[in-house]
Amino acid sequence: MQPQSLQQALTQTLETYQRMGLRRFSRQNIPELPEQWLKTISAVVSAETNQEPQQHQTTPPTATAGTTSPPVTRSQTIQPTSADSKVVEHAASLFTIDPRTSAAEPETRSSERLISSTEGTALTAWQQPAFSETQRQNLFADLDTQIRNCRLCSELCGFRHQTVFGVGPLKPTLCFMGEAPGADEDKIGEPFVGRAGQLLTRIIGAMQLKREDVYILNALKCRPPGNRTPMPTEIGNCHPFVEKQLETLQPRFIVCLGAVAVRSLLGWETPIGRLRGKFYRYRGAQVVITYHPSYLLRNEQAKRLVWEDMQMLMKEMGIALPEKA
Repeated sequence: MQPQSLQQALTQTLETYQRMGLRRFSRQNIPELPEQWLKTISAVVSAETNQEPQQHQTTPPTATAGTTSPPVTRSQTIQPTSADSKVVEHAASLFTIDPRTSAAEPETRSSERLISSTEGTALTAWQQPAFSETQRQNLFADLDTQIRNCRLCSELCGFRHQTVFGVGPLKPTLCFMGEAPGADEDKIGEPFVGRAGQLLTRIIGAMQLKREDVYILNALKCRPPGNRTPMPTEIGNCHPFVEKQLETLQPRFIVCLGAVAVRSLLGWETPIGRLRGKFYRYRGAQVVITYHPSYLLRNEQAKRLVWEDMQMLMKEMGIALPEKA
């Protein structure tokens, strides 16, 4: 297989994934592999294609008069070096389907992807290199423009006053991810500024941090009418924006506040009560799942559970726990 044919085949495959509804794959996300990679992969594919089982071997066709067609032997195939093998493995990893995006995968298998911090898993899965401060500012300016111009959710676009991008330092250690803007957030253009936001600020303070120390964003960038629960299609439409935000920020820790944040980030619909109390992995970050502050306003008893989750996070972050009275 020629390198150009291989690139075309990979592109067609990813476009097929997109048509199947795997939202992570879009035309702009299809990488152009370096020529060296394509040649190496083509060599391996050709070598495997030319190696047939003994029982299926047939007599090679007779050469046309005036031409020379020496038989292809195993020694004539290109053997990849150890360095080339690493290139092949890396290239293959670029086209691995993320289980989170596979609609055909049953929810019961989600537990197979749960990774506890006690397993000592190395968190090195961010797809992009670390960006400089200027690069992050430029990327966020462009992304904010894309969000403002987004019209995928017609009902939200007609209802919102403005989009709510996110707020915080551009090189955060910790991100808090909520569900969707409310009336106050839609008016001001900043996430978590209403009653739930005030409670989140107190939670952050109890962790011996300041609100300015963390980055705060939502799974949806527009307010749903009547503050209703976001629909799956709306979560899916906003997911690429969330993905790009986190890939730019590359935090070490992410706290999912509520079921919508979990569904957006990890694709799971498992109840929060079954997911909280553990660490999970999203690319290069460890993820904590807990209840949304608005839920705590209605259920006082859940505040103790959220504080347990925050203490678990503080310990992992190396923040000293407050002494018991």
